[in-house]
Amino acid sequence: MSDLFKKAISLGVGLTIVSKEKVEKVVEELVKRGELAPSESKALVDRLVERGDEERGVFKNAVQEQVQRVLKDLKVPVQSDIATLETRIAVLERRVAELEGASAQKEALPETRTE
Repeated sequence: MSDLFKKAISLGVGLTIVSKEKVEKVVEELVKRGELAPSESKALVDRLVERGDEERGVFKNAVQEQVQRVLKDLKVPVQSDIATLETRIAVLERRVAELEGASAQKEALPETRTE
């Protein structure tokens, strides 16, 4: 059984993209050809599906790490950088509005001459 399992795994290098239905179909073919006992088929399907899930997880993590590395290399800002900049912009906008309000008030006051 372990040799058959190894064959199935080697055939299933692409388990990360194979659906459970496809795995079941392949296992059914093994049963039909007499290479696998019907009583072992469900266990094999379960192991192959589990292995596929594990491989998908590993693949997903590897892709995420690579994407993060590329984004960092390209100096693409992360969400926290953007949030910090948005906060700074809001503070600066308030300060500009306050300064514009103060200078508008100065312009509105009549000039007093001191001679």
